[in-house]
Amino acid sequence: MLKYIERHTIACYDTDAAWRLKPTSFMNLAQEAAGRHAVYLGFGYDDLIATNMAWILSRVHVEFVDTPLWREEITLNTWHKGLNRLFFLRDFILTDDKGNERVKATTSWLVMNLETRRLVRDPKLLEEDTICTENVIETPADKVQMPKDVVPELVMEHVVAYSDIDTNGHTNNAMYMQWAMDAVDYEIASTMPVRSFTINFNHETKAGEKVAIYKAVVQSEDGRHVFVEGKIGDTSSFCVEIVF
Repeated sequence: MLKYIERHTIACYDTDAAWRLKPTSFMNLAQEAAGRHAVYLGFGYDDLIATNMAWILSRVHVEFVDTPLWREEITLNTWHKGLNRLFFLRDFILTDDKGNERVKATTSWLVMNLETRRLVRDPKLLEEDTICTENVIETPADKVQMPKDVVPELVMEHVVAYSDIDTNGHTNNAMYMQWAMDAVDYEIASTMPVRSFTINFNHETKAGEKVAIYKAVVQSEDGRHVFVEGKIGDTSSFCVEIVF
């Protein structure tokens, strides 16, 4: 099974005030589907942790073609694309009950030895019978940084708490996207659909740590670009570019 398929109904708790699927909710759907497919392919969480290794999500790029709404029936497809330079790539496509493309995404992952903190090239991840080279998005997720010609605004400080933490004892990747959306002006976030976002996960955060969250807004011909970065001291925890 090179492609893994899940079917869902968009729940009320996964949507915003305009009934649209939240970016954070898509991240949650995608990471769970990726985990289940990896188990099927033989390199899921339990397989890797047995030799002290783990998947680390590094970059995500998502394009909302037509954002799904509350109560819609959707199908999520995902597949493992193998190694590209440093990263293992995995794509996703979410379609509606008529087969229309609604959300497209490409993700970049690392495999790390948790003791040495070094990257691992497990041969099992490169076996041809686990890889599908089809591209939903041709180019892997890009690096994101705050624009150099804009002074970012400190929006808030978030103390990492119980609801942020995942099974690894660190902040779950989807929560960074939630913090980013909370940093956007509510009038924009609640009325303007997200067209795309690219997020980089730069450094893990743990319970009790205080993350300073900065925002910069750049208006261009293709839309409003909101950059959000979370930092602990001078260390960047995450940086995201959201296009409305």
